[in-house]
Amino acid sequence: QVQLVESGGGLVQAGDSLRLSCRASGRTSSIVVMGWFRQAPGKEREFVAHIRWSGGTTYYADSVKGRFTISKDNARNTVYLQMNSLKPEDTAIYYCAVEVSSYYRGSVYYTRQETYDYWGPGTQVTVSS
Repeated sequence: QVQLVESGGGLVQAGDSLRLSCRASGRTSSIVVMGWFRQAPGKEREFVAHIRWSGGTTYYADSVKGRFTISKDNARNTVYLQMNSLKPEDTAIYYCAVEVSSYYRGSVYYTRQETYDYWGPGTQVTVSS
């Protein structure tokens, strides 16, 4: 099993920045991809970004491309989400997730939440206008 804990959420104003962190523990050697998703009030959970654990290939949702950056620190078993130029519509609970398997299956595969095996409890991000 893999355990995940997110941190770094908070209340900010439009245009501000935040950096979220997600630390993994447990069977981290089995991680193939780590991803970020978010769920706004009254909406379904949606994909934000993911990163391949070996190699670092990244992929972003169009809504955050150019504003958010996903990165990782393998030594710390941690993935980060740097969020710049935040907008009120970025307000949501942000979740990190991991997929554990034997091989990487392409960027689009990891945009689906059902792909992921383990999830963190989430961290709230609120952006005021």
